[in-house]
Amino acid sequence: MKQNQASKTNAQKVRQQNQASAQGQNQEFASETDAQEVRQQNQQSAQRNRQR
Repeated sequence: MKQNQASKTNAQKVRQQNQASAQGQNQEFASETDAQEVRQQNQQSAQRNRQR
């Protein structure tokens, strides 16, 4: 019988990451986002939608 894909997930590691995130220690994901660029893209998108 084939192993389920979910069984390849390290549950303990996930719990540790969730705990660190809840404590505000894990900034990895937030740091990958350029907030200024996102605001500019949102503004451009809103302008295009108004022109329609």
